[in-house]
Amino acid sequence: MSGFYDQLRRRGKEAGVIFGNRAILSNSRLALEASEYARDMGKYEALHENIFHAYFTEALDIGILDVIAAMAKKSGLDDTDMRKSLKDGRYRKRLEQSRKEAQAINLTGVPTFIINAKHKIVGAQPIDVFRDLFQEIGAGK
Repeated sequence: MSGFYDQLRRRGKEAGVIFGNRAILSNSRLALEASEYARDMGKYEALHENIFHAYFTEALDIGILDVIAAMAKKSGLDDTDMRKSLKDGRYRKRLEQSRKEAQAINLTGVPTFIINAKHKIVGAQPIDVFRDLFQEIGAGK
């Protein structure tokens, strides 16, 4: 697993992102549900950024409700209402639908970038992979 994190750190450095030392692999279900809550509240980008930072830079466990609630509050969300939405499961069906859509397009890794509904880049790839694809698309290949 250290090879994975070495590659992740190299890719992060290219984009100015610092990755901390991960000791655990969190269950991200709560974070995904909280992200849907944030989307409905118009704060998706803020929560996404804060959860990403909490997990990858601070090495916090985003599978813990208190961590997610703290990130929600930091993102300008009502953490009490967000907790309620996670406890009552109102976003589970939406996530299940997203899972089915991912399965239908054979999504095999995260992140996956789909360009023009036709080209797919899977995983933490060097910037040159994106440049090459965009050049290929621009050349009409």
